Amino acid sequence: MNDFWTATILVATVASGIRLATPFLLASLGEALGQRSGVLNLGVDGVMLLGAFGAYYAVLKTNNLLLGVAVGVLLGALLGLFYAFITVNLRAQQGISGIGIYLFGLGMSDLLFQKLVGTPRPIMPFAIVRFPVLSDIPVIGEMFFDHSLIVYVAFLLVPLFTFIINRTTYGMNVRAIGENPEAADSLGVSVGRVRYSALIIGNSLAGLAGAALAIELGIFQQNLTNAMGFIAIALVYFGAWRPIGVMAGSLVFGLVASIVLQCKTLGIIPRSASDLAAMAPAVITVLALVVVANRFRQPAALTKPYIRGQ
Repeated sequence: MNDFWTATILVATVASGIRLATPFLLASLGEALGQRSGVLNLGVDGVMLLGAFGAYYAVLKTNNLLLGVAVGVLLGALLGLFYAFITVNLRAQQGISGIGIYLFGLGMSDLLFQKLVGTPRPIMPFAIVRFPVLSDIPVIGEMFFDHSLIVYVAFLLVPLFTFIINRTTYGMNVRAIGENPEAADSLGVSVGRVRYSALIIGNSLAGLAGAALAIELGIFQQNLTNAMGFIAIALVYFGAWRPIGVMAGSLVFGLVASIVLQCKTLGIIPRSASDLAAMAPAVITVLALVVVANRFRQPAALTKPYIRGQ
């Protein structure tokens, strides 16, 4: 156990935890926006899978990382548009519709992979972006300023989303519709338009999360996300639908996962207990969710379709 408490291992663990938190953070931020508008999307994992495959395949064929990211975001946006039509226009039950999106993403990503690729083939991962001076700071630089660009983008989205939700007219409309769509509609706010935009933006971020995961790993395989999208939904509740809370939850999950990986690598956790230890991040997240989420109230109109005049 003493091997873990060295500066080198601790720095590597924190840095790895930040990287592992990135896909969760991107997906959770997008889901939080959608839920603030009153729409629950249980299909996040399916969107991430399609975004991951789209990005992976684009990079595999072109070696263009920017194109891969764009494809992942575009696929997420298209699924967001489709899901918005189902839930806003058709007023379908959101839980069942979301599971349908998840199953579609799971099956389609696997089918496309089998037909277009066949066997896992590595792709070029993101390059590390180092900042002058900051990256050279001992310990701090290695922890926080030795990551790929997508990691920095994910964490910079936190203050941006905080500003948008709390300080802009659009954010005020999203919050109003999530709490009382009838009142918002009476004031001339288009409930359907705002929910459409929130779902498209939210699913675009889920597609970006999948793209970040596939490109960061440099590979794609069946069920690559391994239910990460469902953890991202739980983290929205953990974070009380606030970007800063979502970031905190994502970091908790990422750091716990990183600690487990380091302990397995160092032999601190025996092989016989490795499967049980792998459950630790999810268990800790659920326990934290139970403790934290009950202290906050979810948006009043969450999961409730809006019908004018009713």
